[in-house]
Amino acid sequence: MKKVLLLTGSALAMMVVTVNAQIDETQMKNDLKKLYQQEKVDETEVREDKKELRKLEDDEVNGQSRQAFFMDFGSIPVTWTTNTYFDKATFTRDGKTMIAYYDQNANLIGTATYNNFRDLPVKAQIYIDKKYSSYGKDVILFHESESNETDMVLYGVELNNTDNYFVALTKNNQTIILRVDTIGDVYFFKRL
Repeated sequence: MKKVLLLTGSALAMMVVTVNAQIDETQMKNDLKKLYQQEKVDETEVREDKKELRKLEDDEVNGQSRQAFFMDFGSIPVTWTTNTYFDKATFTRDGKTMIAYYDQNANLIGTATYNNFRDLPVKAQIYIDKKYSSYGKDVILFHESESNETDMVLYGVELNNTDNYFVALTKNNQTIILRVDTIGDVYFFKRL
């Protein structure tokens, strides 16, 4: 009888240890999940604080952005503007109008180049011509800077860091923005 009680006691002790280990593992996973969520909240708050600070600063272009532009593109005629998110340098290069975007730290976020509809991948041209044949079409290629992790805001939407075409389709005072990736897949982006 003592052996049975000892085995039962041992089995009970093993169950308690196993249950405690499972509870500890579940608690650890929950704690990690909460920590990750808090990190995301903190990152969002920092980003929002930077935007607010930018609003409070003068509407003047950062002198460091001007210097960074000179280092990136050389001494060429440029028109500067600024907004909540970045400094914008508009210029012409190789016969195309371009815009360079700089963040609050004067780092290049990326460039936008005005393109022709025929510059899009053929797959996208066929799809857009078929579905939106009667629309006016304006095309911008946004090329992100690989060395900057700041997300670009285009048409009021924060972009993930990838190169994309944006096609503004206009008809009857309505504008639809499509996003086209570099292989020609077309996605609805925004209605203006």
